[in-house]
Amino acid sequence: MNQKRDTTINSFRRTSMVTVIAVYFLILVGGIVRSTGSGMGCPDWPKCFGSVVPPTSVDQLPKNYQEIYLEKRLAKNERFVATLEKMGFEKTANEIANDKSILVEEEFNATKTWIEYINRLVGVAIGLLILLTVWKSFKLAKFDKSIPVLSIASLIVVLFTGWIGSLVVSTNLLPWMITFHMVLALLLVGLLLYVNHRSVKLLSSGETSEVIPFKVQGILFLGFVLMFVQVILGTQVREQIDQISFSLGNLLREEWIGRVGMDFLIHRSFSLVLLVLHVLYFFWAFRFSDRRSKVNLWSQVLLLLILLEITTGVGMAYFGIPAFLQPIHLLLGSLILGIQFGLILQLRDRVQFKINSN
Repeated sequence: MNQKRDTTINSFRRTSMVTVIAVYFLILVGGIVRSTGSGMGCPDWPKCFGSVVPPTSVDQLPKNYQEIYLEKRLAKNERFVATLEKMGFEKTANEIANDKSILVEEEFNATKTWIEYINRLVGVAIGLLILLTVWKSFKLAKFDKSIPVLSIASLIVVLFTGWIGSLVVSTNLLPWMITFHMVLALLLVGLLLYVNHRSVKLLSSGETSEVIPFKVQGILFLGFVLMFVQVILGTQVREQIDQISFSLGNLLREEWIGRVGMDFLIHRSFSLVLLVLHVLYFFWAFRFSDRRSKVNLWSQVLLLLILLEITTGVGMAYFGIPAFLQPIHLLLGSLILGIQFGLILQLRDRVQFKINSN
């Protein structure tokens, strides 16, 4: 009986972790979409130029395709604006209704179209993985009722994220919509990591030889909050860079950073604060955790990723924001948040064990 139970739990645990990896892959692909300017490669959603498989040549499209898809996007935006007004967000609705950039319809580019199409295919794969995760979570309800509830919550987040993704397209990549879309992806990662953690706890005895002071978890939690703020600051810097790039016709890349101003300086300085904070956390974690424990291992990975994140940031600042570094920088920031959250969950268990044992 225990063997069957463990097999069921392990199956769920593997599926949920594969889904987490897939979401991170989607974040990487999304970064590639943005760095290559492929966000409007498909002007409609969920299809691409009205087809399940997108065209490979402009000859496959009607001559007035730009007008056709602009009209469709504007009709969708009108419904979105009306919804925002009903919800009481009149200011935001007015900004969208009067944003002239939404009226710009890009010309067909096969490369950009297929980059965006691959992004959508990955999104579909994640949706299927989430459905599989939910289905497998029902079998764990008798062991932990919160697992299926949280799994269903992750499915709701995926559906909502997909809807927001359609609005990102219809509003012609409004910067704050892209940021919100990114935050939802991070929320999905957090939900999946949490249900995975709860399933792992079902396989453990709940005891550990590690006794870690609460201050270690406190330092890490502070780092997690500040890292989330740093990611938001980074998206704001990216939004400004997109505007500068557009105004310069995507030329003079070496001048982009210099035109950003104070937001970039804050973002850059904030990275040093995070580094110092995590070096302090690593010192305490190394002191109190078992050298071969998961806490110690993932703490080393965390510090390494923070160093790599800073390195890619320096590379973008001093080498004209190379396009290949942008998605890597975004992925590293997202991975850091995920590892921080996972470590917080592990440390919480060890802190609780110390309290309970006393």
